[in-house]
Amino acid sequence: MDKSAYEPYEEKMKKTLAALSAQFATVRAGRANVAVLDQVRVDYYGTPTPISQIATVSTPDPRTLVISPWDASTLKPLEKAIQTSEIGINPANDGKVLRLVFPQLTEDRRRELTKTVAKYAEDGKVAVRNIRRDAVEAFKAQKKKSELTEDDLKDAEKDLQKLTDEYTKEIEKLQDKKDKELLEI
Repeated sequence: MDKSAYEPYEEKMKKTLAALSAQFATVRAGRANVAVLDQVRVDYYGTPTPISQIATVSTPDPRTLVISPWDASTLKPLEKAIQTSEIGINPANDGKVLRLVFPQLTEDRRRELTKTVAKYAEDGKVAVRNIRRDAVEAFKAQKKKSELTEDDLKDAEKDLQKLTDEYTKEIEKLQDKKDKELLEI
């Protein structure tokens, strides 16, 4: 069977992997990482806006993020958005910039975060399996319309399973990498 028939499904699996990677980046690992702010939205003139679009974010040292808003009037809404987010750090406001100081993670917090990472990874695997299921259903519909033979359908199912296994392994590699990062002391 032609490999181009699998391309849309493989593309969806790649996007799932990319989304999972971005989600892992938001899990803080005891050091300052700009990605933890990716999910935070600030009410900017009535529009939920990403922090990166209204401020400069820098990392002066490994445990601190400094957020410098371009418009001083956004300092309070920025502070409020960070406080209500799931980051779990209170920003220090000096009137010009916000500072986020990331404390050293405790062993319990590290374990908690690895559970969160495991949940994200499992959600990613489920998404990949759902893509496989959708693909198999599409190929079965083609067989029903006599566009595919029984052998083609079996080959397609086998190839899709191979693709699913490949992306599941990639998800596990990402999870292992993030777990190592979290458990480093």
